[in-house]
Amino acid sequence: MDAAVSLEEVVAERAGAVGVVRLNRPQALNALSYGVMEKLVTALEVFDADPEVHCLLLAGSERAFAAGADIKELEGATPVDMLRSGQMERWGRLRRLKKPLVAAVSGFALGGGCELAMCCDMVVASESAVFGQPEIDIGVMPGAGGTQRLTRAVGKVLAMEMVLAGRRLSAREALAYGLVNKVVPVEAWYDEALALAETVAKKAPLAAQLAKECVSRALDMDLETALDYERRMFYLLFASSDQKEGMKAFREKRKAAFTGS
Repeated sequence: MDAAVSLEEVVAERAGAVGVVRLNRPQALNALSYGVMEKLVTALEVFDADPEVHCLLLAGSERAFAAGADIKELEGATPVDMLRSGQMERWGRLRRLKKPLVAAVSGFALGGGCELAMCCDMVVASESAVFGQPEIDIGVMPGAGGTQRLTRAVGKVLAMEMVLAGRRLSAREALAYGLVNKVVPVEAWYDEALALAETVAKKAPLAAQLAKECVSRALDMDLETALDYERRMFYLLFASSDQKEGMKAFREKRKAAFTGS
């Protein structure tokens, strides 16, 4: 990897056309404090604005992707404190990332960690990964999309069990319920996720961004509105150089040289 930049509890580095952001707070199982979330989101935004980066990868450690929020920050908080913290706005900034975002998940992905994985567009999980929303056990509930994204991903009854009873899903269960794309051996969790991100990074960048946007909006629109939106994005890509290059390369039976223009 090249162009590594240390941000203390968050490390950002380039791996070719992939922008990699890694949580680096092992003593707290990568708990998502206000500071960590700000650094994480900022690092992803920097890569999102970099024309040399075509896909994003978010990873934790082998032991923990992220074990949830930082309870020390939240224990004595008031509603006003929560409003002023800006934490939920940081989650909103994640939703506005344009480039595809892959999660490399190993170990604990609980509470905010599970919500963080669900914010990503694709998830590669190690066999040790565990997903859950245990906020009910500390007197609260998911607040960063857990009740909404989880229900859309796994269905109402399982989401209810996870949110109300604290049920956790193993990696294999998460795969069966559509929460992750693939499950790999623990020793391969990061490499497999990076390989997926590298595959996406080789595709036409503008097409990948617009396709991501269409898929992301699919569940938020009625079918007719969604089809109309998809059609307009499809037409728009015919103004790109990549469309001309991609179709010419196909006709000439060679690999396309996409430029993102």
